[in-house]
Amino acid sequence: MSTARTTTTAGQQHADRPSAVSRATTRTLETVQDDGGLVTSVVRRTQLPSGLRIITEQMAGARSSSIGVWVGVGSRDETTATHGASHFLEHLLFKGTSERSALDISIALDAVGGEFNAFTAKEYTCFHARVLADDLPLAVDVLGDMITGSLIESHDVDAERDVILDEIAMHDDDPDDVVQNLLAALAWGADTPLGRPIAGTDASIEAMTRAQIRRFHRRHYVPANTVISIAGAVDHTAVVRAVKKAFSRHDWLEGAAAPVEPRALARGRRPEVGAGSAEVHRPFEQVNLVIGREGLVRDDERRYALGVLNVALGGGTSSRLFQEVREVRGLAYSVYSFSSQYADSGVVGVAVGCLPDRTDEVLSVVREQLELIAEEGITADELARGKGQLVGGMILGLEDSGSRMMRLGKNELVHGEIVGIDEVIRRIEAVTLEEVRAVAADVFGRPELLAVVGPGESAAEPIL
Repeated sequence: MSTARTTTTAGQQHADRPSAVSRATTRTLETVQDDGGLVTSVVRRTQLPSGLRIITEQMAGARSSSIGVWVGVGSRDETTATHGASHFLEHLLFKGTSERSALDISIALDAVGGEFNAFTAKEYTCFHARVLADDLPLAVDVLGDMITGSLIESHDVDAERDVILDEIAMHDDDPDDVVQNLLAALAWGADTPLGRPIAGTDASIEAMTRAQIRRFHRRHYVPANTVISIAGAVDHTAVVRAVKKAFSRHDWLEGAAAPVEPRALARGRRPEVGAGSAEVHRPFEQVNLVIGREGLVRDDERRYALGVLNVALGGGTSSRLFQEVREVRGLAYSVYSFSSQYADSGVVGVAVGCLPDRTDEVLSVVREQLELIAEEGITADELARGKGQLVGGMILGLEDSGSRMMRLGKNELVHGEIVGIDEVIRRIEAVTLEEVRAVAADVFGRPELLAVVGPGESAAEPIL
């Protein structure tokens, strides 16, 4: 992306959380121009009196639009009795409203060639669609109908219960899912909100009632807890009008906004990350293992240095782990590092899939690399490659309206700010070798977590 000038208003990095306002407020957050002075992108934000936030990015030359409805509720907002409710509810909102049946909802977007889906995470749920520009009002109306007017009928709850049980079984057959769930349970505890699987368990889904799900919907699906992000061929003023109309059903937009308290404050104290090892035996051909550590929280200023470190360690074919584990020693086909960050906790780790008789050697090599990078950091060449990969990957990933919609919605909902692309690039480029070394020494100097999933008796030695 070539940008000669980026004009950003003072409201770009806004700390204001949803609160009661007497009228809608609108800001221009970012205007990007190309080398010839032509405006290529404009980001605007409107907050309605109800607390609903609407973020748009007008992309020059786009002929499609992507929309996401982001609700600040996920699996970590559930109690033991409602474990799986966020994901269950995601399914049920597609099952029909007083205006549309489930088939009507599907037909509405299929008939115009639109793409339509949803996903649930630990801290949010997102319903999203991509359509031609002329069909954006239709997508807004369908999503508004689903969010505000879903019936959540008893027969739909019972039917979808079986679908979700099948989905849980599917994840249980995927070694990557099993080992990541095992790591979360090991890190935070199997009975804690962060440690539990997002979809729930067989027992929790079978016990879930319609009344519980409806109460969960009424409590969390409120305007002050919702962000609507749209990118592509979009007119901000027209979108705001369409959203007001579509989401005013059932008086959903009425009433004052209730401030949304950051999760870390709402939960009182930061969840502790444990240490140790855990194994699950499954009839898989490979052993899948994750070596983890406590990571950074989502808003930690060191996250850019950690991002560069993650790329250098295991983020591509030139990374240390790929070269040492796969290219030099031929121990595994897949090896990579990752960082998962939440409002008040996080984990970093390395994931590997290998043949059972190579488990000990893989563990030894990975631990050796983690110790080395914790002691010495990375080289200047690795720093340059890490920055280049992060910047290039980010820009290439924002070539379509869907990716830009995701960036806007997630950042507004979970960070409470929209950081411009040029500013993100500046922060990445500003990372120093010393900053990477310091964060490497910190996170990889913490107690180890080891999750192992594979056939029979694992060769991994338990951590005492």
